[in-house]
Amino acid sequence: MFLQRTAFAAARRVAVRPVVARSFATSIVRRDAANEGVKIKKFEEIKSETDLLPPGAAPGTVPTDLEQATGLERLEILGKMQGVDIFDMKPLDASRKGTLDSPIMVKSFGDEQYAGCTGYPADSHTTIWVTMSRDRPIERCPECGSVYKMEYVGPEDDGHGHDHEHHVEGAHPYHGEEKTFADFVRPEYR
Repeated sequence: MFLQRTAFAAARRVAVRPVVARSFATSIVRRDAANEGVKIKKFEEIKSETDLLPPGAAPGTVPTDLEQATGLERLEILGKMQGVDIFDMKPLDASRKGTLDSPIMVKSFGDEQYAGCTGYPADSHTTIWVTMSRDRPIERCPECGSVYKMEYVGPEDDGHGHDHEHHVEGAHPYHGEEKTFADFVRPEYR
């Protein structure tokens, strides 16, 4: 009785499976044929935010990342298609240990940047994340002592008014950064 059930189940699975599996190549050819009239701008042609709007997918199809991505994601995809690494995602220098005289430089377009330290030699400890900011550009890994320094490469005036003096009517005024144990470390030890 048991053998009859398993034989019946196996026969049912085989009957559903197609004799010739369809390859993905035909899907790609059909996809390219549907997008023949759509022109995708190259990385060098991007001049404004409107250039980062996608063409969208043909009706009745599922859009690819290239057809639906907008903004920075689209800029990154277009850059990778041209061989340009927009966000400079290459790893930090792990060939040496950063010191106060020669820290490992970390470029940042924002006010704050995180860096993951895995020690020297590389992978000698688990990843420990250190936070650098424009106010405190130098940080040291608490595990191995490697020193990292943030190099701000963004615009000089980012329009956010980081004077920390503005406050909302009725709200508590800003009294500076909250104190942590890192604030009590002597600057020469950072």
